[in-house]
Amino acid sequence: MTDSLDRPFAPAEIESACYQLWEDQRVFHPQGGNSTYCIMLPPPNVTGTLHMGHAFQDTLMDILTRRARMQGKQTLWQPGTDHAGIATQMLVERRLEAQGEKRHQLGRSAFLEKVWQWKEESGGHISRQMRRLGASCDWSRERFTLDEGLSHAVTEVFVRLHEEGLIYRGKRLVNWDPVLQTAVSDLEVVSSEEGGKLWHIRYTLTDGSGSLVVATTRPETLLGDVAVAVHPEDERYQALIGKTLRLPITGREIPIIADDYVEVEFGSGCVKITPAHDFNDYQVGQRHHLPLLNIFTSDARIRDEIEVVSGSIGDTQIPEELRGLDRYASRKRLLALLEVEGSLVQTDEHRLMIPRGDRSQAVIEPYLTDQWYVRVGPLAEAATEVVRAGKIRFVPENWTRTYYDWMERIEDWCISRQLWWGHQIPAWYGPDGNIFVTRTEEEAQHAAAAHYGMPVVLERDADVLDTWFSSALWPFTTLGWPEQTPDLREFYPTSVLVTGFDIIFFWVARMIMMGQHFTGQVPFREVYVHGLILDGEGQKMSKSKGNVLDPIDLIDGIDGEALVAKRTQGLMQPQMAEKITKATRKDFPNGIPAFGTDALRFSFASIATQGRDLRFDLKRVEGNRNFCNKIWNAARFALMQIPEDADLHGARELLPPERWIIGRLQEAEASVNDAIEQYRFADAAHALYQFFWNDYCDWYIELSKTVLRPESSFSAAEIRGSRYTLLAVLEAALRLAHPFMPFLTETLWQRVAERLGKEGKTIALTAYPVADLQRVDQEADADLAWLMAFVGALRSVRGEMDIAPSRELPVLLQGGKDSDRERLERLSVWLRSLARMGEVEWLAAKAEGPPAALQLLGELRILVPLAGLIDVDAEYQRLSKEEARLQGEQDKVQKRLAQPSFRERAPAEVVAKEEARVQELTNALQELAEQRRRLDALR
Repeated sequence: MTDSLDRPFAPAEIESACYQLWEDQRVFHPQGGNSTYCIMLPPPNVTGTLHMGHAFQDTLMDILTRRARMQGKQTLWQPGTDHAGIATQMLVERRLEAQGEKRHQLGRSAFLEKVWQWKEESGGHISRQMRRLGASCDWSRERFTLDEGLSHAVTEVFVRLHEEGLIYRGKRLVNWDPVLQTAVSDLEVVSSEEGGKLWHIRYTLTDGSGSLVVATTRPETLLGDVAVAVHPEDERYQALIGKTLRLPITGREIPIIADDYVEVEFGSGCVKITPAHDFNDYQVGQRHHLPLLNIFTSDARIRDEIEVVSGSIGDTQIPEELRGLDRYASRKRLLALLEVEGSLVQTDEHRLMIPRGDRSQAVIEPYLTDQWYVRVGPLAEAATEVVRAGKIRFVPENWTRTYYDWMERIEDWCISRQLWWGHQIPAWYGPDGNIFVTRTEEEAQHAAAAHYGMPVVLERDADVLDTWFSSALWPFTTLGWPEQTPDLREFYPTSVLVTGFDIIFFWVARMIMMGQHFTGQVPFREVYVHGLILDGEGQKMSKSKGNVLDPIDLIDGIDGEALVAKRTQGLMQPQMAEKITKATRKDFPNGIPAFGTDALRFSFASIATQGRDLRFDLKRVEGNRNFCNKIWNAARFALMQIPEDADLHGARELLPPERWIIGRLQEAEASVNDAIEQYRFADAAHALYQFFWNDYCDWYIELSKTVLRPESSFSAAEIRGSRYTLLAVLEAALRLAHPFMPFLTETLWQRVAERLGKEGKTIALTAYPVADLQRVDQEADADLAWLMAFVGALRSVRGEMDIAPSRELPVLLQGGKDSDRERLERLSVWLRSLARMGEVEWLAAKAEGPPAALQLLGELRILVPLAGLIDVDAEYQRLSKEEARLQGEQDKVQKRLAQPSFRERAPAEVVAKEEARVQELTNALQELAEQRRRLDALR
């Protein structure tokens, strides 16, 4: 599969070939194993593209999946996409409008044909991008929430819940998007602080004894007012509770009520209550049995006449000059009428949270409509109990409390949407409005004929189900439910759900409710809740901020102008586009280099702590690209050390470095496995990094060179042991890293395994390493710790005194133990090689040696005579120059800190950073002074 490793590491040259190998070998298909492991891919929107959140989450799932597969488990990562009702319908509608067509002109059937056509042509984009990321899903099982099997299951669930009395139809307040003309879920509503006004309006008492001033941010809803509320303990108004007020403009009489919902400090402490147009007011209205009055049409215009949903009010007329106006035009007109009437007291500037639909950007309107609901109380109770019983574990554990809190406050779930794209509700209406909920239209006709005593014309409910309804069934319906399929028996309950904390309620809780209710089992045994990806500054990534990164751009690279064009595409505001363009050109003047998939994946793993917010920095990806390159070069070196005719399987003798690196490998294997088991991906990545970079590359490869150089005096068995260990440890480490960096490790493993004579067509189906801590050699560990400390001491002297790396260092030793003398004798060959140690002389315990640099290794004094090694005058000049530079920088920072204005205005973290810099410079100056003292001894 692989080409020669002679060339430098080039991710683009290896990635497609590796993925093709895995697909050709059916690696991702479940196979073998006495135990099973199953993960469900949270289905991304069919309209979507791979964003950073997807790439991060998919990487973590792939790490778990690849490891389980290598552990010999029968492993399934079930992929699929969500039909994304609102997003898909909007996308296709816009395409049609660009061609001069409208949805309603086409009709439902023709429009849906257009959507299916789009889905077939463009709906697989995100699946193709996931392949680029290395996702090892079983693509042969890919599902779609509107495919035939899942649609059948959705209908079955709806009908059963209705038969059990857990689905009903009712008129309640919902989030309404007046542009899309549909109810939307809380997750599809984004609230942000915006500038507005607070209007103070006078309501007069009907007995003529005075008036109250009510503060409101939505004066246009005044026509639907049914009461004014005050706090029951507000002494200003206690005497007025129970009296009535005359509603401005209309003159309708409404009561003054007491409710502790009112905030005494807000405005005047009097709140107008409009139950049909505010969620909090709705609750107040229910407590006080107030009428429900709807003043808006579905497109947020003033009705010709008030719709009395419940209760009675007498006159339902709306002033003629307000009829048909949209909500904001009616606001302007109504305020003018109030001003003429003398009821508008004052207007204040006010900041408030405005809810907008995440798709249409329209301001969401609380709106009373007939919708279908799931009565979730009984389902939530059972779903809470399985978590309390330990059948489902949340990681981190603190999310369990969040889950309980949500479940205890859960309300009935609105599951209908006024769209065409989606699962059409299986309900038919008779001529008198009687509802027949059945699995098919034929069944509905039979039921209606029996009810009416004759055949009648039925009309199907035009609404579709909330996308989250079908998603709630994902874990068991993708495996074949309602049929008891072999896959359902084999893989359900699934092993773990990997998800962000923002959809615990919207998706996780509902999957638990539905799974437990329809299968009698939990849908998954563990829920790993990860944080959300932020940019390097800790800001949420958004198009408006211009800080969005495309994972594919990080893999393939993108030039600066293309990146600017991508970030500003579709922005309607020229000022925003100009701002984003300027920032992008500043931060990425040359664009983003190609980092490759493995570097990106390893970067995701390395930030996957169990915190809520995860910062993503391109510097980290750059560093991990270097890490991949280091592994590549290490493998190239290891393979070059083994002649083609070398016998690796004869008698081998392991020297201390070999015994040490084998032990370090066992400890790395233990750390990585333990971290993955606990979903501590960052810890696993850190353990891999430390082993590869420090233990294997920086130390063991260098140690092995001493043995493997042609002129070495080691025995054939020792050389064979070093050669074999160099490759065998690398091969195991590649397997250990494979779930994190699949492409790099596959490519290298092919060559290393071939040289070792190992069988297997792909690393993806080899055994995942399991630590044998009995192989940790304590004596070798102690030897290498001593050796590294000795080498470090000599390197410190060389660095501090600016001695050329090529010059041998004579060494004087004093004190120490017998073990130090023994180790020096046994390990000196590596000391001479790694530290360029020259002649060694032991001094008597109290003997005075020549002027020298001193390092301590326990009780052992390591002295390096400096005479002849350095040019004292040149070194004085170098030290003086560096001392002046550091002193100048320290004076500048101290001067800045001494300014009161700086400490008052600068953020605390900036001040702390400057103070830390002063300490760093002080330490550096002290080190230079110590070096100067050493030079003085040579004069």
